[in-house]
Amino acid sequence: MSYSIDAAVFGKRLQLLYDDWKTSPSWNGATALAIVTGQPTEEIRYYTSSSLHLWLLGYEFTDTILVLTKTELHALAGSKKTDLLGPLAPAAEAAGVKLVLHTKPRKEDGAAQMQSLLDALKGSGEVGTVTVGTLPKEKPTGATAEAWLARLLQADLATVDASAGLAHAMAVKDEDEVKNVKKAAFLASGVLTQFMVKEIEGVIDNEEKVRHSKIAEKTEDTILNPSKINIKLKADAIDVAYPPILQSGGTYDPKLSAGSNDDTLSYDVILCQVGARYASYCATVGRTLFVNPTPRQEAEYAALRAAHAAAIAALVEGAPLSAAHAAAVAALDERGQGALVEALGKNVGTGIGLDLRDGSCALTATAAGQVRAGTTFHVAVAATGLRQPAPDGEEGAEQTYAILLADTVVVRGGGQSPEVATIAASKDWEEPLDPQDLAGRRSQRTEQVDFRLRDEERRRQQENQEALLDRVNQATLNMLTKQGDGAGGGGRAGRKVSDIVAYASAAEMATNGTLTVQTDTRKECILVPIYGVMVPFHVLTVKNATLNQDGDHAFIRVTFNYGGAYEPTAKFPGAAFLKELTFRSSDPRHAAKVVQEIKTMRSMVLQRDKEHAERATLVAQERLIRGKVRVSVGMRARVYSLPDLWMRPAFGGKGRKAAGELQAHANGFRYTSGRGEEVDVMYRNIKHAFFQPAQNEMITLVHFHLIHPIMVGKKKTMDVQFYTEVMDSVQTLEAGRRSAHDPDEIEDEQRERERRNQINHQFSQFVKRVQTNIWEREFPDLNLEFEVPFRELGFDGVPARTTCFIMPTVNCLVELTEMPFTVITLAEVNVVNLERVGFNLRNFDLVIIWKDLDRDVGRIDAIQSKALDTIKDWLTSVDIKYYESKVNLNWKNILKSIKEDPEGFIHSGGWSFLDTSQTDSEEEAEEESEFSPTEGEEESDDDDSSEDESLVDSDEDEEGSDFDEEEEEGMDWDELEKEAAREDKAHHHSEDEDDERPRKRKGEGGAAAGSKRGRH
Repeated sequence: MSYSIDAAVFGKRLQLLYDDWKTSPSWNGATALAIVTGQPTEEIRYYTSSSLHLWLLGYEFTDTILVLTKTELHALAGSKKTDLLGPLAPAAEAAGVKLVLHTKPRKEDGAAQMQSLLDALKGSGEVGTVTVGTLPKEKPTGATAEAWLARLLQADLATVDASAGLAHAMAVKDEDEVKNVKKAAFLASGVLTQFMVKEIEGVIDNEEKVRHSKIAEKTEDTILNPSKINIKLKADAIDVAYPPILQSGGTYDPKLSAGSNDDTLSYDVILCQVGARYASYCATVGRTLFVNPTPRQEAEYAALRAAHAAAIAALVEGAPLSAAHAAAVAALDERGQGALVEALGKNVGTGIGLDLRDGSCALTATAAGQVRAGTTFHVAVAATGLRQPAPDGEEGAEQTYAILLADTVVVRGGGQSPEVATIAASKDWEEPLDPQDLAGRRSQRTEQVDFRLRDEERRRQQENQEALLDRVNQATLNMLTKQGDGAGGGGRAGRKVSDIVAYASAAEMATNGTLTVQTDTRKECILVPIYGVMVPFHVLTVKNATLNQDGDHAFIRVTFNYGGAYEPTAKFPGAAFLKELTFRSSDPRHAAKVVQEIKTMRSMVLQRDKEHAERATLVAQERLIRGKVRVSVGMRARVYSLPDLWMRPAFGGKGRKAAGELQAHANGFRYTSGRGEEVDVMYRNIKHAFFQPAQNEMITLVHFHLIHPIMVGKKKTMDVQFYTEVMDSVQTLEAGRRSAHDPDEIEDEQRERERRNQINHQFSQFVKRVQTNIWEREFPDLNLEFEVPFRELGFDGVPARTTCFIMPTVNCLVELTEMPFTVITLAEVNVVNLERVGFNLRNFDLVIIWKDLDRDVGRIDAIQSKALDTIKDWLTSVDIKYYESKVNLNWKNILKSIKEDPEGFIHSGGWSFLDTSQTDSEEEAEEESEFSPTEGEEESDDDDSSEDESLVDSDEDEEGSDFDEEEEEGMDWDELEKEAAREDKAHHHSEDEDDERPRKRKGEGGAAAGSKRGRH
């Protein structure tokens, strides 16, 4: 992408700058100007220097120095920037100014060229008469800027503040600038009315608890992606003017720098402000929303609305700037609201454009100057610190609130009335926010709540929960009964160690004739000397081999498999097993070689056996039928393909991973890598298919979750993913983040945006064609469909090793960006238990109990508590029964108890034992349930660490649970609660004892095992 500066616009605006410099008193007597820009920062800041660059050049040139005298314009910048400035010389000459360029060498601060700029400043007038206009309030950073400020200070030249003069020169906008302001105003008012207000209405309608900052984040995302509300503007020209502001609940600040706090949205008086930028020009709009306003608030709002309209009407060409403030005060007095004058701010608005707040055009009571045609204003009438007394007969403190109305206004010439650019945002909010007119809306703060309807709704929800409980209990009973009637599952295919024969006879042994430790890779054996005889051991009997050196000697230690889990132990229970052998060698090199050979051979044999065992359990797949030409219908059947894809899991082998191509054939997909490796995914083996376009991620992907596993390389997998990176994962490191208006940054962002959109569109077309032309037409019985995750329902959690963003789809709960992938089929879920849920905890865990109780429970840990309501609503919408608990449970023991007596489990209430609210309300006389978690299954939530991490899945916890069960078997929830209360009261918890007991048992077991050493 090439860059160019509009020479005609540059010449015209340069002429306007010099004309204003000659005639306006705002320049404080400056005879020359020195404007410097430094490195960009992360914060949203509005600098006059940046505005000058954007106004003159259309881009912000960082690390650039501009020196203006009455006849010359000097620019010191890098080579790329001076190349862009070079063609502007004729336009500058037409304005009566000579353009002089000074190129700064790369990786230098330009100190050598700064002397020429200082000479130009000193030569701009007689000695002692030169006054340099600078921007003292700006503190630019970077080597160039800091070096220039130091040199300018040493030059001992008189300086004045030229910011007011520059703002005065740029205040009047031409036709193109006004269009940009109007587009920004159109975007801001559209986002406010079509998204932010509707989002607030939805929160009030559903009586949700949502933070101000959360709604503000969604609003900012809508500004940056206006297509969500059907606003079509150039995406690369759009930006936020400031983070959206949402305030309620008594804390109000109408300043544009206030921001939104993390308080929960309160249903009272709500202040909303939205600011947008288009082509770097700002516009802003602000409104006040009322929920059940009092007559006093209605009167105050009407008066401020009239004051706001009067202030706007006063902005006509030739009128004094102070007229707007005077008109607002007069309107308040006319409406009998003179007390609101004291609540007004110092001004009723400021200029707006490239700068969000132009203080030189502030609409104060004492503002000097006149309103000029083409000027744009942010007119904001705000009354803060207002108080509403508590209603008579009710207790409670008085309510503090504020009222704000803000619009972006364009001053027109010829005495015409000003144009309100944000007129699309209506000021009449009473009707849409009146709870009487919103069906189903109920506020807990209003006196008009219909408690009878609320009770009926709660009763219906309770009935639905009970029906859902009956269903999951019956599904559990049916599954367990079916498993009990069926045959036992077969064992895993593979070789048994007891059946392995190293050598059929001693004659087959191949030795080198010496009594040394040797290896036989052909027979996969090691040969060791014992009492002068070479004894063979198959490598599968070896657990490990280690080497230790002591001076000139080396010790080879060979440890063998043994113990209760070792397969030959069960086959030969009366045999004595060898645990380890140690050999001393005087040749350390030979010892190191032998140990390495043993480890390598063992690794290769284990890997090979594992691969054979996995392949033995694979289900035979149908053969791929490649796409063919259909002559009968007079058309060629296309083979849809996606090029330049990578696959996960990747093929094995070394070397650089090569991109491949995914093709959709008659009965399945085939992926072919750049090295010729192939993987086939049959349509009839696909359980779920997903398409996830890139938004906040770096990849766009299609993902297949399979019914039966397939082999990818030498590994078995149930998930296959094909993806493309939409942006470069490697970025150039610089001193700071580049400016949003830097030419190089704009080019990079434009290229990344175009690439992302192109790849997303390419994937979308592929998915749509496969869905419509193959699956729906040829395989309607499979009901295959590409599912797209619902981002708005997503939440952060830890399904495996790292924190990931997990999103629901129509049929699943998935995380497809990080490996290992998470694909949870909702149809296989029986019950969900939300653990560690409490007011004092930041995180909680989600435990999934499957319909197949032979499966270990699924877990998603460390979910932020703010996602709790979203997850509950989603689980309810997909008819999944859920419970809440304050502690983690030992599901291994619970499931074991359930499977031992399914009918007893159902008879005692089934999964209702997870209902802690019901358990708390039961009396001691009720029948005890043997399926209630035992002491080992409940863990204390007093530990501070429970806020951040799960308390389960550790070996010590499991062993401690078993030990406690032996001591106190059969304790139910009531007894546990009493026991916990006694322990808390005495402040003597048994946590240390629980930690010591497993270690003691573990140590005893190790000692016993060690005493069984022997040989055979």
